[in-house]
Amino acid sequence: MAKFKLTLEYDGSRYRGWQLQEESRSIQGELLRACRKVFQTDKVELYGSGRTDSGVHALGQVAHLEVKSTLAPKDIRAQLNEILNHDLNVLKVEPAKPKFHARHDASARSYVYQISRRRSAFGKHFCWWVKDPLDVAKMNEAAQVLIGFHDFKSFSNEKGSEKSSQVDLLQLKVVEKDELLIVHVVASHFLWKMVRRMVGVLVEVGAGRMGIAQVKAYLDQPGSPEPAKYTAPPSGLFLEKVYYPGERIETTFQTLF
Repeated sequence: MAKFKLTLEYDGSRYRGWQLQEESRSIQGELLRACRKVFQTDKVELYGSGRTDSGVHALGQVAHLEVKSTLAPKDIRAQLNEILNHDLNVLKVEPAKPKFHARHDASARSYVYQISRRRSAFGKHFCWWVKDPLDVAKMNEAAQVLIGFHDFKSFSNEKGSEKSSQVDLLQLKVVEKDELLIVHVVASHFLWKMVRRMVGVLVEVGAGRMGIAQVKAYLDQPGSPEPAKYTAPPSGLFLEKVYYPGERIETTFQTLF
């Protein structure tokens, strides 16, 4: 069996997320379908670095592929892209060590979230149009409160889960780029809906409807149901990059536009 590391980009608008589902189209499902055609076998193992939700996009999702094959990485990439839909693209295929695991070996992940400050004819699926004037300085002040090792249970949808809700948030900042506000976030890992709820809370602060003290209270009293009310839509969210041991964490970021 050969193992490969795949780097992918996709528009998640038409998919029910990464995870394989019997009744719905998923990123993992479409990739498996293409792999079975390329390698002419059902004996294909494919695992992603993490599950992106329905409607969420990726600029640099990582997966590992295990299959019996003698094809060169460049040929695997070319043949997969011949089969895959236009909104799912394999950027890179690399040989991987036998024990490499896309999810378990990841040391950090980064996301970008795009907020549009104007109505756009082209951005509906790729940004969140917020009509309120937003104070970017206040949003970054609130972001500083969230950076560090905290219990982010208030920002998670994993209620009642035995999984730890403690996360090391390495970076969270809001950057102005023409008519867009880009929220760039890097962490050891992320809880379900964590990024979208943090973005929603930052927007509430930027619009003047929430104070910095309230943001801090969500960390001091984990498990608050309030951030769920502010969950940002999936359209503006992109998995930007997955980091592995030895790779330097980037402070700059990619965007679609």
